[in-house]
Amino acid sequence: MRIQKNKLGVFFMAFLLVAGFCFVSACKTKEAQEEDQLSGLWRAPDIAARLAKYSPTEITFDKSLLNEEDRKVLDKMVAAARFMDDIFWKQTDPTGFPLMEALQKSKQPWAPEYLHFVKINFGPFDIQDENKPFIGSAQKRPGASFYPPDLTKKEFEDYVAAHPEQKEALESPYTVIKRNGSELAAVPYNVEYGKDLEPAAAALREAGEITSNPSLKAYLLQRAKDLLSNDYYKSDCLWIDLKDNLVETVIGPFEVYDDNLLGLKASYESFVYINDRAEMEKITGYLNYLEELQQNLPVEPKYKDQKVSGLESPLNVVLEVYIAGNTKSGIQTSAFVLPNDEKVREEKGTKKVFLKNVMEAKFQKSLIPISERVLSPEDARRVSFSAYFNEVVLHEICHALGLNYIPLPDGTRISVSKALKEYNSAIEEAKADIVGLWSVPLLMERGWIPKEKEAEVYTTYLAGMFRALRFGATEAHGLGTLVQFNYLREKEAFLYDPETERYSVNQARIRQAVQDLAAAFLVIEGKGSYEEAGEFLSKYGKLDGITRKTIEKLADIPVDIEPIFRF
Repeated sequence: MRIQKNKLGVFFMAFLLVAGFCFVSACKTKEAQEEDQLSGLWRAPDIAARLAKYSPTEITFDKSLLNEEDRKVLDKMVAAARFMDDIFWKQTDPTGFPLMEALQKSKQPWAPEYLHFVKINFGPFDIQDENKPFIGSAQKRPGASFYPPDLTKKEFEDYVAAHPEQKEALESPYTVIKRNGSELAAVPYNVEYGKDLEPAAAALREAGEITSNPSLKAYLLQRAKDLLSNDYYKSDCLWIDLKDNLVETVIGPFEVYDDNLLGLKASYESFVYINDRAEMEKITGYLNYLEELQQNLPVEPKYKDQKVSGLESPLNVVLEVYIAGNTKSGIQTSAFVLPNDEKVREEKGTKKVFLKNVMEAKFQKSLIPISERVLSPEDARRVSFSAYFNEVVLHEICHALGLNYIPLPDGTRISVSKALKEYNSAIEEAKADIVGLWSVPLLMERGWIPKEKEAEVYTTYLAGMFRALRFGATEAHGLGTLVQFNYLREKEAFLYDPETERYSVNQARIRQAVQDLAAAFLVIEGKGSYEEAGEFLSKYGKLDGITRKTIEKLADIPVDIEPIFRF
């Protein structure tokens, strides 16, 4: 790692002081003092069980697909991506990296296991256990390292209201907020993380000079510039327009999942991958139905745009080669939709990327064992990878459906994400899930999905819910899944047999229940109602005893994979 050495001592001292420990006798060596302090930290006794939730899995692909030029370009892409790890360590929590370094140096027999788990979580907080600490007693900051540790949501909002001239900079996804006396200051990411962004940009420039593909060259060179300028518009557009390239990367600050204070600040990450052209040709047909799906959404016209933004944007099926930063922490990404910039989405749409080799690994390591444990035998036999893959594709394309902007009384507009604030991630993820499921009957009528696959789709969806529920209710996807699960149980679309302690799909009720839930999410987003979003999440986002017991039955099944990269 490349975090500055002169900051490590400060961060590590802060971690230990917050955890309730102080320095021991000065007569001991610095190494001995650090070892004593490390040994004094509280440690979760079930670290082995926590590690077992992740199945180490080598992420493979057919290397014969690559020629010499492709390999060299990928090397440079991976080199750039590694710096996203360094930045994300700084963003997610200031205590994480110095703790990792201390554990690496420690000679304690227990240190390797805790070090391993710190690396999985990018810090001392268990992502699957509501971000509670598993080593030390410090609590995770809602605003991670994006804001001063004592800053409250109210203080921030009041300050922005009183200083409208600073609003754009303070609310930018690409600034860190710091105190300057009684004032708040917005520091651009390219300034705050410049020492990591400069070598990352250099690696991208080198990749751009190697490739013979004109569109890839243009993107890589522009992305290198944009990493250092904090303005990603040009390279975002070039990334969507990439053509005829086998190897590819997306790199920069994207998702705001780690900002649990205001839901504004983006974390750095990177995906490096190979395009699977044969599979891409198979799924492009989904886009032919996107406009029809939008017009048939089960809500009033005012809750859906007249035209789908990004209708012509590409669907990419890819083989993951390497990942870094936010996407590497905890639960692994199966697919993603980028960019998140609203201007780019309006003008160019989005690119929807499906990581097929990752999805296959998750299906085999987690979904099949879960379905055999919690579903009725009849429903368990219906679970299939094709239905799972179809579900993920529909989830990603259905992010585009509904309403993206809400008109205000003064004639201006506000995006749904800004209106719903910290509730947006869970609501939007759940909406994409359930609208994707709602679209299945229409796609069957059009002959795109075989009608005999309907029961298979719903049972695979139910099995997948238990995989997502294990992510924890504080994580956006986990909370969104819990809301869907509880709603559909309430409508008796899912049935629980207390004798067998297994679940099944009520095929007679599932269609209508899915439509009703899809409408509920679309209306919440269409209204942009922060209050209704919070109430809905609060009502259906509770884990009851039966569901908790079912999840506990899955304790010996890996929750997710831990990717291992050999490239």
